[in-house]
Amino acid sequence: MTAFGRLIFYHGPMGAGKSTFALQTHFNQGQQGRRGVLITTLDRSGEPRVTSRIGLAADAVVFGDGVDLHAVLTARARDGLDYVVCDEAQFLTTDDVEALARLVDDAAIDVFAFGLLTDFRSVLFPGSARLVELADEVHRMQAIVLCWCGRPAFLNARVIDGVVVRSGELVAVGDTDDAPMMYRALCRRHHRDGRAAG
Repeated sequence: MTAFGRLIFYHGPMGAGKSTFALQTHFNQGQQGRRGVLITTLDRSGEPRVTSRIGLAADAVVFGDGVDLHAVLTARARDGLDYVVCDEAQFLTTDDVEALARLVDDAAIDVFAFGLLTDFRSVLFPGSARLVELADEVHRMQAIVLCWCGRPAFLNARVIDGVVVRSGELVAVGDTDDAPMMYRALCRRHHRDGRAAG
């Protein structure tokens, strides 16, 4: 075990395997005898879990409105904590990101954060922006995600009834069985043009 912690941010578009990699990271760290916690907010399942589109899932601690993330994780650290895996990191507030950075620096805990870089308007999420500013390492997911045209896709479009929309609530969970809204990864050209399909 290292004498210091690291804050590592992995980002990519929808379908890049972020949740799958978060679950794999949590599993692998635990296999090495490290004590950790899996945290998330707004998982598309609506449950206190991290779920991936390929079917992997695990129970998680949910954070969000009014939860003092630093206090929750500091309390867990007193009982022994080597790492934190955070899925849906784009929904962290800037204060949450700073709390995670303090945890890394003050308690030598590794934090692995996974999330989208930009929202459906192609604007940085505040949590992701702060992670880019503070993280020890920032990595773009290596999974190849393609736009419908075959070009690399790295922007996320919100699609309602087949139409790319550019307004609405910043946070809206879609891609569930009963939601009329979905998200689609597009190349820059087709995100700009608002074309969700050929």
